[in-house]
Amino acid sequence: LAYFQDLSRRVGFQEARQACEIDGGALLSLESEAEQQLIENMLQNLTKSGSGISDGDFWIGLWRSGDGVATSSPCPDLYQWADGSMSPFRNWYTDEPSCGSEACVVMYHQPTANPGLGGPYLYQWNDDRCNMKHNFICKYTPDVFPTVPAGNPYDTSKPEDQYHVIATETGIIPNLIYVVIPTIPLLLLILVAFGTCCFQMLHKSKGRTKTSPNQSTLWISKTPRKDSSMEV
Repeated sequence: LAYFQDLSRRVGFQEARQACEIDGGALLSLESEAEQQLIENMLQNLTKSGSGISDGDFWIGLWRSGDGVATSSPCPDLYQWADGSMSPFRNWYTDEPSCGSEACVVMYHQPTANPGLGGPYLYQWNDDRCNMKHNFICKYTPDVFPTVPAGNPYDTSKPEDQYHVIATETGIIPNLIYVVIPTIPLLLLILVAFGTCCFQMLHKSKGRTKTSPNQSTLWISKTPRKDSSMEV
């Protein structure tokens, strides 16, 4: 599963396809309800991992080519799997595919969105324009597994791109350091506020201890003068 919290780092369909193929894989094809359920479980674990991952659809390997070519086949029948799979399994959202200029398919993953006519926008499929930017899911044969996730189509120098996650059938590999890192600025802010408060209290304390006129001699003149008119 390749997830990018930074929207500018998400990729189009062909970029996602190429990223998977670099490592000997392909964009995800789904051949059964059981495989669909497996991916749903992975995405649920990803959302519950506490890593801040939220909305963001995922490219899968279903697409429609041959735009502009006359055909008598219904639009839904024109979609094919990028890895050559002949699986007829489909999991379209209500009223999808809409066809037209939308020829590439995403799996919905919008847990914070209000439900539509077909229910929540979660895990069902929607056709979209192929140049739209999304996350993506790669699929590998059992003997092929990438040492660098999905061709590394991201900039590792950017902290937000560390949300690029590998998932397997046993769940996800957590990366706790990227949960801790976002809290560092808050901790620094708390430390600065605490230090400022202590400094101000110390400064006030020193002000109170400065030398002040001796209360016992305040009203006594150091050079008393004699005045015969004064009476005691």
